[in-house]
Amino acid sequence: MVGKLLLVIDSATMMSLKGPIQSVEVSYFVHATEDAEKVARAVSTLFTIQSKPEEEKLEGHFGNPIVSVEYHLEEGEAAATLDRIAALLDGLTKDSLQGNIEKLVDEHSALYLRFDKQRMVDGKLEEGTIDPVRVKVKPRGYLPPERARDFYSKILFGGP
Repeated sequence: MVGKLLLVIDSATMMSLKGPIQSVEVSYFVHATEDAEKVARAVSTLFTIQSKPEEEKLEGHFGNPIVSVEYHLEEGEAAATLDRIAALLDGLTKDSLQGNIEKLVDEHSALYLRFDKQRMVDGKLEEGTIDPVRVKVKPRGYLPPERARDFYSKILFGGP
């Protein structure tokens, strides 16, 4: 008779096996007045994204064409993108994000970042709220609010 082995892995071990980040979503809108290729090149280059995005053609209030672009990154590509974002943050942006980190995390432990799309086209990564490139980071498991700050601070700012 062959025996069966039951393997139980706790969440901390699972996070260390697969990494702490489950997925990263990067999204933005391209308006008719923008060069879609230039924006796509800036986003994929700055964030080192290899995946192809999903695109949806939309229509603005006055009939103007708008394209919604969204990248769904998982596992290694998600972690690499977040590492790249952390490496590109300048001191001023880091200070701003670090001071507001609680406001950037939702009730499901997801982190929301917004970067200035036009500055990205110029090769710079800065916070932005008007027509931004949005980044949503999902951790592998649920984090209580009191742990989320430390979790994301360690990844983005190299905290303890």
